[in-house]
Amino acid sequence: MSTILLPLLEGVNDPVISAAARTGPILFREPPTLSHAANVQYYLLVDSVAPYPQLPTLIDWLDAGAQKIIVPLPLAKEVIGVLPSDRLIVLLDASSVSAVSDKIGSGVSGVFLKTAAVDLELISSIGRFFAGGETFVLPTTSQPPTTSLIRELRRRNVTLVVPSFQLTLSETSSSQLNLAEAFIAPLDSDRPDGLFPTVVSSATQGDRALGLVYSSKESITESILTGKGVYQSRKHGLWRKGETSGSTQELVRISVDCDHDSLQFSVIQHGSGFCHLGTTSCFGQLSGLGALEQTLKSRFESAPEGSYTKRLFNDPTLLRSKIMEEADELCQAQTKADVAFEAADLLYFALAKCISRGVGITDIEQSLDRKARKVTRRPGNAKPQWATPQQPNQLPTSAEIRMRTVNLDVTSETERAALLQRPVLKFDDMMQKVRPIVEDVRRRGDLALIELTAKFDKAQLTETVIRAPFDLSTMDISQEVRLAIDQAYANVRRFHKAQISDETLVVETMPGVVCSRFARPIARVGLYVPGGTAILPSTALMLGVPAQVAGCHEIVLATPPRPDGSISPEVAYVAHLVGASAILKAGGAQAIAALAYGTKTVPKVDKIFGPGNQWVTAAKMLVQNDTDALVSIDMPAGPSEVLVIADSTAKPAFVAADLLSQAEHGVDSQVVLVAVDLSPSLLAQIEEEVDLQAHALPRVDIVQESVRKSIIIQVRTVEAAFKFSNDYAPEHLILHLKNAKDKVQLVENAGSVFVGPYSPESCGDYASGTNHTLPTNGYARQFSGVNTLSFQKHITSQEVTKSGLDKLGPIVITLAECEGLEAHANAVRVRLNSK
Repeated sequence: MSTILLPLLEGVNDPVISAAARTGPILFREPPTLSHAANVQYYLLVDSVAPYPQLPTLIDWLDAGAQKIIVPLPLAKEVIGVLPSDRLIVLLDASSVSAVSDKIGSGVSGVFLKTAAVDLELISSIGRFFAGGETFVLPTTSQPPTTSLIRELRRRNVTLVVPSFQLTLSETSSSQLNLAEAFIAPLDSDRPDGLFPTVVSSATQGDRALGLVYSSKESITESILTGKGVYQSRKHGLWRKGETSGSTQELVRISVDCDHDSLQFSVIQHGSGFCHLGTTSCFGQLSGLGALEQTLKSRFESAPEGSYTKRLFNDPTLLRSKIMEEADELCQAQTKADVAFEAADLLYFALAKCISRGVGITDIEQSLDRKARKVTRRPGNAKPQWATPQQPNQLPTSAEIRMRTVNLDVTSETERAALLQRPVLKFDDMMQKVRPIVEDVRRRGDLALIELTAKFDKAQLTETVIRAPFDLSTMDISQEVRLAIDQAYANVRRFHKAQISDETLVVETMPGVVCSRFARPIARVGLYVPGGTAILPSTALMLGVPAQVAGCHEIVLATPPRPDGSISPEVAYVAHLVGASAILKAGGAQAIAALAYGTKTVPKVDKIFGPGNQWVTAAKMLVQNDTDALVSIDMPAGPSEVLVIADSTAKPAFVAADLLSQAEHGVDSQVVLVAVDLSPSLLAQIEEEVDLQAHALPRVDIVQESVRKSIIIQVRTVEAAFKFSNDYAPEHLILHLKNAKDKVQLVENAGSVFVGPYSPESCGDYASGTNHTLPTNGYARQFSGVNTLSFQKHITSQEVTKSGLDKLGPIVITLAECEGLEAHANAVRVRLNSK
């Protein structure tokens, strides 16, 4: 459907409002009243100077029925990503066109240009930038537009915006253009007689086709001005529908097709119907809901007294009982046929309720349309009388804890592929939940941080950040814990220090051409240390030490505060050790947003590291893709996971302990045992140890849930075990194998490998020296774990001598000319030609 022109009405009492509403959307500067907005498609224009309407006001306008809102560029930058892009149009003038970024272009559904002079080429180029969107032009002159201008703009798929004082329902004059004449201007019939094929549809029956007729410019004009169905008979001239038969029509809206050569009239049909045969449609009788509505209306008016149908309409208690009965039967239906059958019964009685109250299908559809246009959504919880208390699907903690067993030899390819899958993370849903939080912090900074921390972490903050040097009272830990952290710090630092090379790589690729590469630290890094169900100073170590070793200038830790607003003293002590400049007392998506964009108190960083839940992961992925943030992340993250490969030499107690060490992280942790030709008795011993050790753990409820979803994979050979492991690409891989060290060469995909019976995964988590921030969810196929190089970027340089350019230059010129980049070639040629 093409929008020919967009009338800008100055008020709801504008004389052209009724006629203009029949030709398409209307543009208002203020939200219209409910009486004027009913059945009217309208846009809202925000063209006032700052201060602009607040975000909640814009949402209210969209919820109230505005199809789109046109906002100035500064306001667009604030609301893009929060409001739906298909409901936003950006307002520009000629001076602000160059300030439009790709983010703006992709975050709106079109552009609205205010300009003193209509430059067709400029407008076309702007429209191409907003490819796929609508382009509107509002000339700021006092003269009315010409019909030729409307035609030229429509040829470029541009819609002219015309202030209502320049439109009239009377004849065109020097100061006003007739509304119907403006609408007709771009129409272009491809028929010799100049008529336009016109589909007539029923506005009260979902725009079901009633018939095919023809329209002329004269009939279109009369229809717009009178609001009646007027067409052009090829034999008898103007045909005013129902003038003799009484089957008149109210015109709701005229739509034009994309080629501007055919029309659709959406009408309310009165009388016996559209067809001269006395039927509703020229294409046969109604069916489906339309036919049911017609039948129920007839029965409502003529059902005999005492009949079941009459009782149904007259007895609200009976009708309510039938609706509840059918709703319950629909809820219990299982098969496709049963669901369809019960849904039909429910629709019958629901529509009977509607008809008895004067509500038709059109009213329902309009209500659905209004709901679909709402930006805000209700929580969706059932009312108390219908909510069935959900009992947790939880076994008593004393119940036996066992893993599921699968024999890979008898597993199909489809089943094997399913074993490699992790739980689906619905990031589209998470992005929608996280985006408002991120946008709130980006816009309101520290104030939003304080409010969101109170909401999610139940902590009332008086300050968002504590800065180094940290007060000793914030690092009050036992001597035993302090010594353990100190030794872990020393080991991790030693291993990560060894990863750095201070030497510049220098290679002479050909005589006189020297290429080099050197490393520089990422200046500002943000380290996210989760809170939640466990205190994790180890994560602060694993992120802070390589940042310190790499030489990062500013290290900012972010961690959720405790209920009293303080930070875990263990985490604070590690922050002190690694030379952190600040600790942000916030968690979740709000902490990631603060690190990405910065606030008055939180330094903006260049790269964000650290694991977290789905909210944190979604926020990291969101800010990474925002060019305004200019921030990168370490890697996508998911629930913790371990894969253990064990053969007959494995100690059951060791294997069970390794499985449980990851299972206790959370109910979504992934635990896999690949059993290499294990005897039934040895496998049973491992399962008994899992059950025995799990029940001795304080987090047995978490372990119970995660182990129930975990699996034992039975294979015949070590090679088959590594084939499955490499396809799975685990975060942690533990080898309980004979000559385990020799088997490391078979590893292709894993975050970190733990070799032999005395290398528990816990050592890597805390103090062996390797890093425990590792790729999960199969990302070990593409990503390495965090290391010192993660906190550096590598810069290349090249130096070419004159003699070197003599040899290299002709090669460069040839390749540049091959690619058609003459300026590249010229940059070399001018040097070769210089004396």
